[in-house]
Amino acid sequence: MLTDPLNDGELASFLHGKTEHTLLLFRHFVQEYCKVGKITLHPAKTMIGVVNEHKRIAWITQLGKNFIHVVFPFKQAYEDNLCFLKIAQVPGDDKQFNHHFRMYYPEDINAEVIDFMRLAYEEEKTG
Repeated sequence: MLTDPLNDGELASFLHGKTEHTLLLFRHFVQEYCKVGKITLHPAKTMIGVVNEHKRIAWITQLGKNFIHVVFPFKQAYEDNLCFLKIAQVPGDDKQFNHHFRMYYPEDINAEVIDFMRLAYEEEKTG
């Protein structure tokens, strides 16, 4: 299991000043992803990459006052779902479709979202 991300120096500075609710959502998302498989977090200038042993499987792109926004890249569009607020093909790339998920409550990580988290983990691991 990943250590508490708020105790990691690089992540701590990235998360500094965020609301308690946002930090709770961030921790919950990370804990749930750790149940899917081994991940590491890579803070960048504007986002945090979620990485399995092989490559980036998601990006936490926004930490709002009461939500976190996560983008999952897939090789195809999964239109038949209730969890993504937007699905967009990456311009010039016919093999990447970004699926945008916004989490407002811990309960938003439901069975459907976990299935997509697992799919992103496995697809990128084998792809």
